[in-house]
Amino acid sequence: MTNKKLNIYERIELLLDKGSFVEMDKYVKHRCTNFGMENKRVAGDGVVCGYGKIDGRIVFVYGFDFSVLGGSLSAANAKKIAKVQDMALKNGAPIIGLNDSGGARIQEGVESLTGFAEIFRRNVMSSGVIPQISAIMGPCAGGSCYSPALTDFILMVNEESQMFVTGPNVVKQVTNEDCDKETLGGAMVHASESGVCHLVSDNDEDCIMTIRELVGFLPSNNMEDAPVHPATDDVLRSCHELDQVVPANPNLPYDIKNIIEPICDQQYFFEIQPDFAKNIVVGFGRMAGRTVGFVANQPNYLAGAIDIDASDKAARFIQFCDCFNIPLVAIEDVPGFLPGIKQEHMGIIRHGAKIVYAFAEATVPKITLITRKAYGGAYIVMNSKQIGADINLAYPSAEIAVMGAKGAVSILYRKETPEQQQTRIKEYEEQFANPYCAAELGYIDDIIDPADTRKAIIKALEACRNKSLSNPPKKHGNAPM
Repeated sequence: MTNKKLNIYERIELLLDKGSFVEMDKYVKHRCTNFGMENKRVAGDGVVCGYGKIDGRIVFVYGFDFSVLGGSLSAANAKKIAKVQDMALKNGAPIIGLNDSGGARIQEGVESLTGFAEIFRRNVMSSGVIPQISAIMGPCAGGSCYSPALTDFILMVNEESQMFVTGPNVVKQVTNEDCDKETLGGAMVHASESGVCHLVSDNDEDCIMTIRELVGFLPSNNMEDAPVHPATDDVLRSCHELDQVVPANPNLPYDIKNIIEPICDQQYFFEIQPDFAKNIVVGFGRMAGRTVGFVANQPNYLAGAIDIDASDKAARFIQFCDCFNIPLVAIEDVPGFLPGIKQEHMGIIRHGAKIVYAFAEATVPKITLITRKAYGGAYIVMNSKQIGADINLAYPSAEIAVMGAKGAVSILYRKETPEQQQTRIKEYEEQFANPYCAAELGYIDDIIDPADTRKAIIKALEACRNKSLSNPPKKHGNAPM
């Protein structure tokens, strides 16, 4: 890998299968005559559009050439992008945008702004119909940020790409805050703080190869299934290492990815947004050769409690998987929603409702595995049986209750002495710190040995492969925002 910044044709050549790219509208030029622009007419007008293949599958692509007027958007090159967006939608193929743009072309005034509006509208119409992927490969300002924000996945290049609505100079003028481009909207800022960026790469080549890998997990459109890969990994493979992952002490942390990775084909998990809201883990894996979307609490971070950012991260991923017929596997170890004044005042109720909405609305096969704690409202929202899960599994170590034993006893027996309460805690744990009460009620379909996790989930997914479920007819729901 090299740290060299590639030009737009090098980027497209690397992205697509060799020799497959067909360029469209390469002779288009702008028609602006303001500010001497009649002397700055370049064929293509700073945007390259066309189509080609990734692993033999058709995709449509457009990319900005920053060397032409700073990659600014004109009315002419906006029409080019809109055309390729329309073709992608009509033909049911993914669209990939390689963004390296300073925003609207100032010399054209409102015409360039209307060009952004045309692109945004097509982003919205394509949402949930074809996968839309945006790579930020340089500084992107103003309107150049909002089209990517409307797409499904955003990738950025560390220390090379930035996104911000207004640049550092404007920020200084308006708020008197001093910052540089990287501090204001660099890749790691958006990957870890804002949650705008899904994946960060070290250089252009790494970014583009990551796009190719991501596309491999996805169907071409919402009427198809994701590509099925040859199932070379034994579907009945036991994972004995999982016997030691969940600590006997319920208060000790562990890495939930130590459960996800072993059960995936070739033990490979493609994580999405790894640096944002680390208390929940989302991403793609394959099981028996088929793409699966994982949503899992992370006990290693905030004990796996769900907060505002985790809610947003999980809900958006769940919705994407449901849009594109990707089965969901929820792996649950959650003590509850994160408490605190800041969380309440910033709207944890509103944000937490997003996970409920996303899981309840999803009609794809939904499997849940409870590894340890499943307390209160967090148990409900993490794909419980009543929310609509198809098959619910649990380890013998699972604890399904309204709350932990200590908290419950402090409410139920608050007038008793500390010694008496200790006895009550043991009684409560014996009664509720196991999955058998829920299993007796049919809320848990089976209690499995950790070593059998892979084959149990694959069998559950196979049982639900032909699931057919439709939600009530409606224009669209009114999801919490």
